[in-house]
Amino acid sequence: MVRKGVVGKRKLAREDWADAALDALCEGGVAAIAVEPLAAKLGTTKGSFYWHFANRDALVEAAVRRWAEQDTESLITLLDGISDPERRLRELFELVFGAKDDELAELALLAHAGDPVIGPLLAEVTARRVEFIVRCFREMGCPEDEARHRGLLAYTAFLGLIQAQRASGGALLPMADRPGYLAFLRGIITR
Repeated sequence: MVRKGVVGKRKLAREDWADAALDALCEGGVAAIAVEPLAAKLGTTKGSFYWHFANRDALVEAAVRRWAEQDTESLITLLDGISDPERRLRELFELVFGAKDDELAELALLAHAGDPVIGPLLAEVTARRVEFIVRCFREMGCPEDEARHRGLLAYTAFLGLIQAQRASGGALLPMADRPGYLAFLRGIITR
């Protein structure tokens, strides 16, 4: 995730700091987002940090917003290009259940949902994701309550799987078994 910057060759951007903070969060939790170690990792000084951010909370917020843009908004934008809602859901399932083996950022953020900066942003992303899935079901002709229940089931299946995979060291559902699980899950949720 982190793009290495060398002072003098390239001026670091706000996104470089946000990427480094997100990496630190994945590696060591919210406490690992510390200005001096990040500056050292990026090959710069604390002055670069203060050029882009007023304080550490602003950096944490930027990191979470960067994650939201990369892992939610860009995906929704891509999938919204598919006019058929059933196909859109199939593609979503393939992308989030079938292709990814590691959801470190997701897990790290969930672990810090009680953080006063992370929590509200995580709640926004959760609402945005569920609403996207619910909209797909509505467009497929499901009544509102049913669309909401199916959307929640799909999203909680995703969260449950990544949590269970973490708890089992990835052994619960090996990558080779994911296509079968995905087909089964899709059949249950879209039935």
